[in-house]
Amino acid sequence: MKKLFVVIGLMALAVACSKLEPPAPVDDQVLDGPVDGLTYAQAAQHGQGDAAFTGQVFTKQTGLGPVFVATSCGSCHSGDGKGHPFTTLTRFGQIDSTGNHFLNQGGPQLQDRALPGYQPEQIPAGATSAKFTPPTNTGLGFLELVPDVDILSMSDPDDDNGDGIRGSPNWNGLPSFVTPEPNAIKRHGKYICRFGKKAGVYNLLQQTVNAYNQDIGITSAFQLNDVYSHLDIDPEISTNIINDVVFYLQTLKAPIQRNQNDAAVLAGKQLFIDINCSGCHRPELKTGISPVEALSNKKFAPYTDLLLHDMGPGLDDGYTEGNAKTSEWRTAPLWGLGLAPKSQGGQYFLLHDGRANSIEEAIQLHGGEAANAISAYNELTEAERQKIIKFLKTL
Repeated sequence: MKKLFVVIGLMALAVACSKLEPPAPVDDQVLDGPVDGLTYAQAAQHGQGDAAFTGQVFTKQTGLGPVFVATSCGSCHSGDGKGHPFTTLTRFGQIDSTGNHFLNQGGPQLQDRALPGYQPEQIPAGATSAKFTPPTNTGLGFLELVPDVDILSMSDPDDDNGDGIRGSPNWNGLPSFVTPEPNAIKRHGKYICRFGKKAGVYNLLQQTVNAYNQDIGITSAFQLNDVYSHLDIDPEISTNIINDVVFYLQTLKAPIQRNQNDAAVLAGKQLFIDINCSGCHRPELKTGISPVEALSNKKFAPYTDLLLHDMGPGLDDGYTEGNAKTSEWRTAPLWGLGLAPKSQGGQYFLLHDGRANSIEEAIQLHGGEAANAISAYNELTEAERQKIIKFLKTL
């Protein structure tokens, strides 16, 4: 009988404690979390990558620096969301597409922090530079799997349809550790890239290796060059961890739209399409075949075309990557936009460098190929513009 009372007491305590726990966040209110449909082994690898991405903080003893930008992946991507001014990066180089001439002087990324006894980098004389706010991480695996042929089908470099939009891919050379996809399209020794503010990075392996090396000063078997000494040194992180982090990024779920059946939201989406914001921010794309069944042949709604567009002199920072012009930027995916303030200190820091503090301000700062859409937007009534903003905040 005494044992029975003990068991009953423990059960009551467990129930009482469970009532004190905060409820789990609703899935459409957070950006992190795995895509549905992973196998047990895939879910385990996703978890291992999550632990490395969000939990591993580097020190001098584990390879940090000696010059660096951040001490962990998660410090720039809180909750896999957008970064803010404190985590904004600086890239430096040149104004044309002949290649970065400052690689032997620390380029392309400015490591503005250093371990004691070392000096942070300075932008070299003659270099141009631009600031980059860390992007949302979720849904990256879907973007990686958009076939090259589909990206080219959205390209219109000569504006043949007369809408003022002339999107084109960023063709770039690949580092030796990156293997092109079997159906990748190659032109003049270069491939279509899709990641980064100027779409200068081919895939998530290249993105991850670059981030460890340029952001944290960590070498790997893929990139042995030390950003401080410019010498090749032994790997400071294992290939297994790199692969786990890549898989984690590939299998993060796509952001889930909220209130998508609300009448005002539906009206805002239609207005967004009517004024041709969708000419660049494509509402729907589709993945190709993937060894991860959960990602294979899936339709998704990122609101991007993964192409470069000339955004006019107002967004020209005088810096380029790959074959992008200095005023050209990859169409930023809009999914996750409504949740951005959760990782940005409760407010918005939008566009490539975080200069816009509201969705309205970001819209008005668009120029160049977006001029027709902005003109049409400004001709809408205030009520109609607010419906578009309401729609964008559900993404």
